[in-house]
Amino acid sequence: MKMKNSFSLNQIRLKRLNRILRKINNLSSYMRSLSDQELQSLTKKFQDRYRQGVHLSELLVEAYAAIREANYRVLGMYPYDVQVLGAIAIFDEQIAEMKTGEGKTLTATMPLYLYALTGEGAILVTPNEYLAYRDATEMGKVYKWMGLSVNVGFSKDKEELTANDKRKLYESDILYTTNSVLGFDYLQENLANSIEDEFMRPLNFVLVDEADAVLLDEATTPLIISGSPRVQSNLIGVSDELMYFLEESSDYRSDDEEHTWFTKNGYQKIANFFNIKNLFNGEHTDLLRTTNLALRAHQRFNLNKDYVIVDNKKVELLDKQNGRILKGMKMQAGQHQAIEMKEQLELSSDMRAVASVTYQSLFQQVKHLAGMTGTAKAAENEFVSSYNLGVVKIPPHKPSIRVDLPTKIYPHQSDKILAALQEVKHLHGLGRPVLLVSANVEVSELFSELLFQIGIPHSVLNAKSAAKEAEIIKLAGQAGNVTVATSMAGRGTDIKLGPGVSELGGLAVITTELMPSIRIEQQLMGRAGRQGNPGTSQAFVSLEDELVEKFGAEWLKKVKNKFKNKDNQIKSYRIQHAIFECQRYSDEQQMLQRQKSHEMDMSVHFQRNLVYKFRKSLLHQDNINFDIEANMRDEFHRFYRSCESISMNNLKLYISDNLSYTHNIKFNELNLNDEDKVVDYLWKVAQAELKSKEVFFKTQQEKKRFYRIAILRAIDNSWVKEVDTLDQLRILVSSRTAAQRNPMFEYHKEAYRAFINMQIDFKKQMVQALCLSNIVVQKDGRKDIYFV
Repeated sequence: MKMKNSFSLNQIRLKRLNRILRKINNLSSYMRSLSDQELQSLTKKFQDRYRQGVHLSELLVEAYAAIREANYRVLGMYPYDVQVLGAIAIFDEQIAEMKTGEGKTLTATMPLYLYALTGEGAILVTPNEYLAYRDATEMGKVYKWMGLSVNVGFSKDKEELTANDKRKLYESDILYTTNSVLGFDYLQENLANSIEDEFMRPLNFVLVDEADAVLLDEATTPLIISGSPRVQSNLIGVSDELMYFLEESSDYRSDDEEHTWFTKNGYQKIANFFNIKNLFNGEHTDLLRTTNLALRAHQRFNLNKDYVIVDNKKVELLDKQNGRILKGMKMQAGQHQAIEMKEQLELSSDMRAVASVTYQSLFQQVKHLAGMTGTAKAAENEFVSSYNLGVVKIPPHKPSIRVDLPTKIYPHQSDKILAALQEVKHLHGLGRPVLLVSANVEVSELFSELLFQIGIPHSVLNAKSAAKEAEIIKLAGQAGNVTVATSMAGRGTDIKLGPGVSELGGLAVITTELMPSIRIEQQLMGRAGRQGNPGTSQAFVSLEDELVEKFGAEWLKKVKNKFKNKDNQIKSYRIQHAIFECQRYSDEQQMLQRQKSHEMDMSVHFQRNLVYKFRKSLLHQDNINFDIEANMRDEFHRFYRSCESISMNNLKLYISDNLSYTHNIKFNELNLNDEDKVVDYLWKVAQAELKSKEVFFKTQQEKKRFYRIAILRAIDNSWVKEVDTLDQLRILVSSRTAAQRNPMFEYHKEAYRAFINMQIDFKKQMVQALCLSNIVVQKDGRKDIYFV
């Protein structure tokens, strides 16, 4: 019943889109009759009408018809009706589900062109730089021909871009970039110390390609800009050694929600190992931290599944959903260093988090957000709840004739591997190209070795060969080619069939275990049978597969023993259903993890917005709308109340540390028992310091600039501490599940407390920045400000 309702809703949506499509089609002959110059001139006419108050929805039919014709004249490609349907759904701020090979790249030209007419910018986000550069280069010819500017959001040669360089990129009518580049640019934009350092416009329209990968699968990994390194703990090495003396169940436990914790017996072992009487007396927090990090490194992070080692010296994280290397990403709060110690590598610096944002928070800043992907319908409820994005399933241009063969189930891993190899050997003998997919790097290398032993030439596509990805995929559809890959082969470029391959039956996709998500499974199956081509897909699974071991029912785990010493295939419907349930449970678990991550991010999201809004107001307001005296007095009151017994000595120390290096306290003028009098006195000291700096200011603008820079420095120093605190808190609080506490409640409670402390710290930092800073006039007249 639920599927029927969903189908009906999709049909209703398509019915509306088809009405608009017919209007666009009615203009095809007219657009074809225009000269090149007449067609190109329409861009300016559309822009003028928009500026005169015509809504984009009123321009859509004409604009789509125009850019559709432009695609044909420049690229020789005329968008099919289904591609136009997808483009209309995208304008409606929906996710267009279009199967592999249906031409999403061409579909995107229509909404990008329409939103670019506003002059506020249109951005297409892709998962990797190769796709962004490729699409910007190919489709950019059309936009330029129609009078619009287009660019990519990064340097292809990896050159460092200045704020001015980036400003030019973001001023383009249309920008192609990646989700990580956009995220880091957003963070850098909000670390700007002056208007000149800013480069981004407000995010007007963003179209996310491979929307489920970006908006869901990568949503739990925060983007982090790191700053100064922490002092490295000298307990990392010995904490790692301890792990080899621990036993599961008795010393530590784990659950399916990625939690791992020490038992009471485990903590006693730690105490005995380090000869400590009371581990929890508050003197051993660093030891507790490093032992917990070491435990997670050994029990939760696996080589060639969660990370790879590059050049025998560097740990690189892997995306769990597609097996790609997460370039530039490191785990925070010492976890990365714990993994390096586990692998006996040289330890990198444990950097403090300066700024962070999740993709959920980032894309919630967008005024008009839309997406496109081959697999989204299965996660529509999550898209709606997280981003208010519905999903429209666009019918294919040609009906799919791919044959999805029944899943083959075996009792043991060895049975499954042998059966999959036999199938590859059979298909290779027929001359059909084969894509053999595993869930991780380790298994892909195992199959590669086995294929080598039986004499079948092949290519390997995994995180270790990602640089050759486009070249490998380009050849994967040629007759007789065998490609061994991780699930990263399920995204990005299409596998096009070589000469004569269709007659042989097309591409054969073989997955060697159930993928952790139904969407990933569908992506991989979609590698075959693109645009009505023939092809097959088939899964080989065993009762010893990781997904079955992790999520399978207890009775299912026991069944494999009944097949001991047997190599026959299991054909029980009950077992098949139970195995598919494992995949459903895995999907549900991932969704819950994303929901928890989003809930946990709400505190930092709220704090970040307040801080960034305050920074923006400081940068852009001519008059600083901030009561400096009131905030300084708040700090002075805090100091007075923090003293158990106020004395001349602690008053002198406070003044020299925060207000003035030269001031001499006049004892006779001050009654230390009167809080208001002491605060008034401190304010007079601060006023004198501020007045002494006025000799350096020739204009009011120079004075405002000094105050602006000093306050920005204070808020940034305080915010950096807060980001780092929240980042460590996120890891710490998750372990409190073992103590029967609600980690979400604990996190938000501690985050609120940290934010209150940050505001207090900001006022103290502001006093220091304003009063103890030193202004130096250079020979060229330039004034530099030096802070303590």
